[in-house]
Amino acid sequence: MEKKYLLIFPFLFLLNSAIILASPPSIYDAIFECFQNHKIPKPQISEILYSPTNPSFPTILQSTLRNRRFNSTATPKPAAIVTPVSESHVSAAVVCATAAGANLRIRSGGHDTEGSSYVSGETFVVVDMTNFRSVDVCLKDGTAWVDSGAILGELYYEIWRKSNELAFPSGDCPTVGAGGIISGGGYGNLMRKYGLSIDHVIDARAVLADGRILDRRSMGEDLFWAIRGGGAASFAVVLGFKIKLVPVPPLVTVFQVQKSSMEETIEAVYKYQQLSRTIDDDLFIRFFIWPINSNKTTVAGTGFIGLFLGNATRLLSIMDSQFPELGLRLSDCREMPWINSVLMWAGLNVEASPRVLLNRNPNSASFFKWKSDYVKTVIPKSVLKTMFDKVVEIRHVALGFNWYGGVMSRIPSSATAFPHRAGNLFKIQYLSRWDEDGEEIAQQYINATRQFHSFMTPFVSKNPREAYLNYHDLDLGIMNNSAQSYEQGRVYGLKYFKDNFDKLVKIKTKFDPNNVFRNEQSIPISPF
Repeated sequence: MEKKYLLIFPFLFLLNSAIILASPPSIYDAIFECFQNHKIPKPQISEILYSPTNPSFPTILQSTLRNRRFNSTATPKPAAIVTPVSESHVSAAVVCATAAGANLRIRSGGHDTEGSSYVSGETFVVVDMTNFRSVDVCLKDGTAWVDSGAILGELYYEIWRKSNELAFPSGDCPTVGAGGIISGGGYGNLMRKYGLSIDHVIDARAVLADGRILDRRSMGEDLFWAIRGGGAASFAVVLGFKIKLVPVPPLVTVFQVQKSSMEETIEAVYKYQQLSRTIDDDLFIRFFIWPINSNKTTVAGTGFIGLFLGNATRLLSIMDSQFPELGLRLSDCREMPWINSVLMWAGLNVEASPRVLLNRNPNSASFFKWKSDYVKTVIPKSVLKTMFDKVVEIRHVALGFNWYGGVMSRIPSSATAFPHRAGNLFKIQYLSRWDEDGEEIAQQYINATRQFHSFMTPFVSKNPREAYLNYHDLDLGIMNNSAQSYEQGRVYGLKYFKDNFDKLVKIKTKFDPNNVFRNEQSIPISPF
């Protein structure tokens, strides 16, 4: 079923043969005329609306495309791309594309793991928010307005320019778009101390399906709740978020540790699981397992990387008393300003200028497939050994363990649409990444990811088997725009949202009854 699904992905919404879709030129022309009716001057339209025949069209389409799986000649292309530069442009794009009969795809950073922000099986239009990239930091009240098309690197850089004692809890990759990561949750290495990105959103501006532009007060608390963790692309086009910044010390401590033997690694990981709920909130540690392939042999590489919101002396005191199995030494630790730790977690030179975070260079694009899991009970040592053996056997899958506990366990699962709070020891990210082109190679890596995910079934959450929305995984189920949408949406919806799913459906039905904002895994309309 999964192999068959991948083959028909470009045609997900073409199941009803009675539907005759408009050709791309007619969609473009209809939007152009509609823009004129919205009093957008012709010269301005030509600067924000692109047809497939425009020489700049391929460049714009690929400008923030991060997953090369969806950059082939066979990948469905949009009938038009809109790159708005004002709120009124976004409003017109939503109204005009809908009136023209096109599906909307909203793109901020282009990191969508299944390409859903720039690929559709319907005739579709991409609204690319790349020109919405302003970041306005206010030290007076410790807040910032960040546009949805700003990348995390730009946000972190602007915070640093104003203060070296403020930060924002969010992801490690600086080229991720703020609109996508924040509306889906926003994991990062500050999560045990401060929670997720959505836990610090205090206002938002968004365009609804009818073109209205609303803020938190005018949209109401239900919709504001939904776009914090429920994925804004199901409800509206988020223009920007107002966020509350968090304090960090002038110097933080980072470290990386690799154990000398598999036995020592297993002992450390076993203890690591038990500490997530009790160890100091200022400490975050991520554990990685990855295959090292060379000379036709494969071994499992492992490593711990950590961030501590304090100095190395206090960190070593905590580790010596609570986590001696890791064997952390002073020589493993580096004290540095928070902004330099951002560079380290992004895999950049910590001595470089923070201006490197402003680089939007998409050359890092590769082929990849992600999946996710949540672990609620300690995995036994014997199973950990089998996991490491499985990494060697399968060869193509890396695993990242994101530590839970701290404030994450103290925020109610209903506080935002994101439900994965108390009860978790850690989240697992499964990642296959490759550079070779070709469908056969792609299937090899994708199937390896599925195989490892299947192997982990006995050791992860159940009923439902939970998953993280920002790691979109179409294997969990898809929705086509049909009478069965609710039943289809419930399959993946319960995995992403658990008990919050039905509330999200009610909000979706109220604010987008015509299902304008839809994709393969959007929130469905209620049939009741």
